[in-house]
Amino acid sequence: MATPGPSFDAVLLAAGHSIRMRRDKALLEHGGRPLWQRQREVLADAGARGIFLSARSDQAWAENAAGFAGIVRDASLDSGPLGGIVAALERCEQSHLAVLAVDLPQMEPGWFAALLADCAPGRGAVGRSGKWFEPLAAIYPRELLPLARAALERRDLSLQKLLAAGVERKLLREREISAAEAPQFTNWNEPAG
Repeated sequence: MATPGPSFDAVLLAAGHSIRMRRDKALLEHGGRPLWQRQREVLADAGARGIFLSARSDQAWAENAAGFAGIVRDASLDSGPLGGIVAALERCEQSHLAVLAVDLPQMEPGWFAALLADCAPGRGAVGRSGKWFEPLAAIYPRELLPLARAALERRDLSLQKLLAAGVERKLLREREISAAEAPQFTNWNEPAG
């Protein structure tokens, strides 16, 4: 399902420590396959040109994970998702970068198609639910990189603040998440039961 709009690369964020889950979330199975594989396919089906995997050096599975243009390491240690986003924006060869967290197992390619409709040269798109952005299933323009790097250098790791600054500078368009779309943002953080 290739989507109209700007060409984009993508990054699958899988470098988290999964502390609450007590095991690597990327390896949890969904529909009989590991989450990392399902999420890579979502990005491919959405039309991503190159897909990067954001993973830690101690995640042995990542070295053999097929279908990625490369592995990116966080731009700064212990920097949360922002470190992976900065590293991927630095490697991105297209005008935009789609970001997807490994722990959103209900996400569908259609979400990225909806976001792409709101993208333009120099402007990406992010969903919003009430007062909160959904930064881990968004499309960022490469022009956001200076703001993201500056936030990382200040150790201001809040993606909410970064995205608010991006919206203010017209680098991002916000899109209200509908009730029908909301289930796609359910994440797996803790073991079932």
